[in-house]
Amino acid sequence: MTSSASTFDQIRSTTLSDLVQEEILRGIKTGELTVGAKLNEIELSTRLRISRSPVREAFRALEEAGLVVLEKNRGVFIRDLSDEEALELYQVRAGLDETAGRLLTPHITDAQIEELTGLVTQLEITAVTGGVNLHFPLNIAFHDRIVEMTGNSMLLGVYRQVVNRMHLLRRRGFSLSGSSAASHAEHRIILEALTRRDVDAAACAMRQHVENGFKRAIAAHHLEENQSSNTMAT
Repeated sequence: MTSSASTFDQIRSTTLSDLVQEEILRGIKTGELTVGAKLNEIELSTRLRISRSPVREAFRALEEAGLVVLEKNRGVFIRDLSDEEALELYQVRAGLDETAGRLLTPHITDAQIEELTGLVTQLEITAVTGGVNLHFPLNIAFHDRIVEMTGNSMLLGVYRQVVNRMHLLRRRGFSLSGSSAASHAEHRIILEALTRRDVDAAACAMRQHVENGFKRAIAAHHLEENQSSNTMAT
């Protein structure tokens, strides 16, 4: 009986830890939790009505995933990524997207093309009327759906792990003037290649889109740093 209870407690703790991780990741995706934000163990346990143990487990798991940093005697903070780390993530992501393009293009259906076209249209509309908090999740959904459509569960799992870390910096590119328009144009190029069932063109367009996204993110980050420096100087 004791053994069964212990097993149940372990399963429950793991499930609650997953819940905490999902809540923190949601906050990062929506922009509620930004780089450098401190996570409060007591506040999370109170708000989610759970003990502090699964919260601590969640913090450790998120640290392993590269989303938070645990600083001794200071607490837990949403992690910042250096330009070098960002480059590495984008390089991996570019390879994954290119692979997804090669896998999906020969087998994509008209219904799937129609679905993706609808997502791109929504993206273009929300970029004008909805702001980043609506546009950002739709952009994520568009690319995630492409990878999901390949039917390769291993690729999808790895892709989502990489994208979860990229949530720490992907919002940067949207603060750069003209970045949304450039991104939309690249989405249309991807759609056109998929519609033609042109494997090489689709793979190339998807890789190029990620590489261009990296350039936009870095440019926006440097712009923010310069603006911050100018503000401090005045």
